[in-house]
Amino acid sequence: MGTSTTSILQDAQELAPEITKLRHDLHRTPEVGLQLPRTQEKVLQWLEPLGYEVSLGKDLTSVTAVLRGGAGAQQPVGERPTVLLRGDMDGLPLVEKTEIEFASQTGQTMHACGHDLHTSMLAGAATLLAERRESLSGDVVLMFQPGEEGWDGASYMVREGVLEASGTKVDAAFGLHVMSAMEQNGMFTTKPGSVMSASDGLFVTVHGAGGHGSAPFAAKDPVTAAAEMVGALQTMVTRQFNIFDPVVISVGVLRAGTVRNIIPETAYFEATIRSFSDEAHEKLQVSVPALLRGIAQAHGLEVTVRYETEYPTTINDEAETAFATHAVAELFDSTAFTAMRDPLAGSEDFSRVLNEVPGSFMFLSALTPGTDLATANYNHSPYAVFDDSVLSRGTALYTHLAVSRLQALSASAAY
Repeated sequence: MGTSTTSILQDAQELAPEITKLRHDLHRTPEVGLQLPRTQEKVLQWLEPLGYEVSLGKDLTSVTAVLRGGAGAQQPVGERPTVLLRGDMDGLPLVEKTEIEFASQTGQTMHACGHDLHTSMLAGAATLLAERRESLSGDVVLMFQPGEEGWDGASYMVREGVLEASGTKVDAAFGLHVMSAMEQNGMFTTKPGSVMSASDGLFVTVHGAGGHGSAPFAAKDPVTAAAEMVGALQTMVTRQFNIFDPVVISVGVLRAGTVRNIIPETAYFEATIRSFSDEAHEKLQVSVPALLRGIAQAHGLEVTVRYETEYPTTINDEAETAFATHAVAELFDSTAFTAMRDPLAGSEDFSRVLNEVPGSFMFLSALTPGTDLATANYNHSPYAVFDDSVLSRGTALYTHLAVSRLQALSASAAY
């Protein structure tokens, strides 16, 4: 098997039926969270004949697979160039409402974010890379990750050593995410710098003193204070933060009271907070609690504020993103890539990897043919569908990124 872009594309296309079958199998039985035993079993079955060094997670059903490149064999383990490729594997607790023939059979869970495609494309790349083992100029680490959907599975894998699985810390890391909308079918997109937001959770309880609704002066009303807090948070993001480094705060839960003429003891709300730089992310953790405590104090009330940092900003390395962009053009052509103008306000735990090593996170549109981009159901919709035809494209790009980046790393070391 050759390492040319032509041979990679041809081999990915020839493997497409098997990759598609795996994707359909995964889609029928999606699993949620950190424990994905059936998904892990399918991945292990695929990897078994390929000669990878495989290790399993301790606190989650992750799979880490290391391929030793033959062209780098003269270098001892721990000194070889190493590239990591990541594919997340978990689904969502969502009832599927598509009518595709391989729809979820669980009745409770769905691959509504395309992770079944990620897993299948990375498995396909595992095959293509194994066929090119002798020509690889270093080692490849494949990161099959559970728990991306709110479980921070990447942090578990980082703690358990995925970045050092080959014996040395990886030199570059690449991730790929399909989208059911956003771009035309088959298009790749990304940008250097912040590509996805940080995500935090805010949980607030305002403590007052209950009383009759006709005599609020004789009580301590937590509802009015909570309402003021909700409004003040929106004002704060425009007065304390640069509009060119935006912050988004959305209150999704607001609860208080039981009937209209009773002032309750407490009021409660929850919010999601998104930011796009480390500076804004750190400032929010101080500014938000201070604002809420100040409002509570002004009303003579107490407030309990729980601010939970979730995912950091996903920040693409400029050089690795330029490399990945060039790899798309080499493999396909320059029209296969479009530059993102703005980052996405969603969050990603691949940020944990990019916080540790340089790399790039890219997007691939799996918009189904004949679908209007303006009305297509977005990721996480129970109606979201993803086109199988992009599986070979993602498989080929994963493969080419590993092959070409190892070549460049090896050449740089030799020089």
